[in-house]
Amino acid sequence: MTNALRLDAPSAPGLLDRDATIAKPGFNRWLVPPAALAIHLCIGMAYGFSVFWLPLSQSIGITKPVACPADSGLMTALFTTACDWKVADLGWMYTLFFVLLGSSAAIWGGWLERAGPRKAGFVAALCWSGGLVIGALGVYLHQLWLLWLGPGIIGGVGLGLGYISPVSTLIKWFPDRRGMATGMAIMGFGGGAMIGSPLAAMLMNHFKTPESVGVWQTFLVLGGLYFVYMMAGAFGYRVPPHGWRPAGWAPPATGKKMVSTGNVHLNDALKTPQFWLIWAVLCLNVSAGIGVIGMASPMLQEIFGGALIGKPELGFAALDAGQKSAIAVIAAGFAGLLSLFNIAGRFIWATMSDHLGRKATYFVFFALGIALYASVPTFAHIGSKPLFVGALCVILSMYGGGFATVPAYLADIFGTQFVGAIHGRLLTAWSTAGIVGPVVVNYIREFNKAAGVPADRLYDVTMYVLAGFLVLGLICNALVRPVDPKWLMPEKEVEKLESAHAIPSGPVGAYGISGDAFDWRTVVAWLAVGLPLAWGVQQTFAKALAIFH
Repeated sequence: MTNALRLDAPSAPGLLDRDATIAKPGFNRWLVPPAALAIHLCIGMAYGFSVFWLPLSQSIGITKPVACPADSGLMTALFTTACDWKVADLGWMYTLFFVLLGSSAAIWGGWLERAGPRKAGFVAALCWSGGLVIGALGVYLHQLWLLWLGPGIIGGVGLGLGYISPVSTLIKWFPDRRGMATGMAIMGFGGGAMIGSPLAAMLMNHFKTPESVGVWQTFLVLGGLYFVYMMAGAFGYRVPPHGWRPAGWAPPATGKKMVSTGNVHLNDALKTPQFWLIWAVLCLNVSAGIGVIGMASPMLQEIFGGALIGKPELGFAALDAGQKSAIAVIAAGFAGLLSLFNIAGRFIWATMSDHLGRKATYFVFFALGIALYASVPTFAHIGSKPLFVGALCVILSMYGGGFATVPAYLADIFGTQFVGAIHGRLLTAWSTAGIVGPVVVNYIREFNKAAGVPADRLYDVTMYVLAGFLVLGLICNALVRPVDPKWLMPEKEVEKLESAHAIPSGPVGAYGISGDAFDWRTVVAWLAVGLPLAWGVQQTFAKALAIFH
């Protein structure tokens, strides 16, 4: 009888199971955002991987690249140990990052909703850090295919799982401030490169020897640091019990027109026009923004030329090698300044969307964006650095804001039950934009250059085309309406999904879980992510000041 009772008794949840992460009385919801930031600040280094391109392109030659034979192809690059890699071949890692991010988020988003954020964060840590370790082996053995496989493919899967791991959880913890909550986490993804890039440069300088450029050692150190931080984030995740609400908060009695009172199943969300309209909204916003990111540094140099170093009479073509090196440093600071606005926009615009509404916020992105993109050529022609830099900074803030606002937009339209998985499917728009934006920008630039267009006017048509992207985005956003009630799940079906996680004390309540009080544990958690981020901001801001000297 005793054995039978033991067999029938439910087993305790495993450490990584969703049930093991249900918050208990006394938990503070403000511990969840720093857990999400710990993961996003690590995987955000994907944006800063270009810091490795130059050292890797001379990992054999050390001081200068050892060129491969002129007739060598891709297979030679993948397996050679006798010559250095080209930056173009290394750059495929960057492409793999964002293609795999979108596709893995789409494929495993549904699994994440069932497994919970801790297990997803755990797997993300293994993939991202493990990918760096495999990459270190690839550098040590000089095998490019291991770099593509490790950081590129396996790391890309870690990016996707890590990126979406906190989305659904944060929205459920902050039903009163959905935009702010997701903005805090996704801000970390934009800020990861601000910490990782200068840190990687310091590590490479430390490990550099006459026989090594220091990259494989840097990969190992970063892999270890990221593993510790991401594991801390994964085990810091908690999910609210079913029916939890912040103390003293209740949903608005009348509701808002664009905020659903029900939930749409993941499988049904893709059947609605709303999903594909928001997919287009994100894709067009990101295509325009990522196009600017990709050309920001050369655009500043070619448009302003000698004006950046106090010689306005010299165009870019008239500069000597030393002068071009000087303005390249200033352009790097400009890229850093854009990164700051990208990060700040993720938090500021997403927080504002809680008051403006998500649809209205995207209207601002597109309407203001169209005006700014169309004005940038004029600012360049009149030689106004402040107007030119200011316009691109605002543009990049809205690029980041679009990423941070879209999870809350999805929650408003489709409800919170499957928002993480729906968001994962939507990120295929990012993968698409990562191809469309750079291709359009680069081909237009090359066409204009071949046609003999002066360097300071190479980008005029590009900016007008990107403004056209935003016009299409404005139309798609205007067409978004609340979902047809036929797609909403019956409440009993939602309760059945959550029944295993319900607290028996009642259907709705705070359950003794703290809302907004900061205790010492919360302060420590925020310092653990805030101090590295503040260091990264300081490093970036110091370089950015050179633009206006």
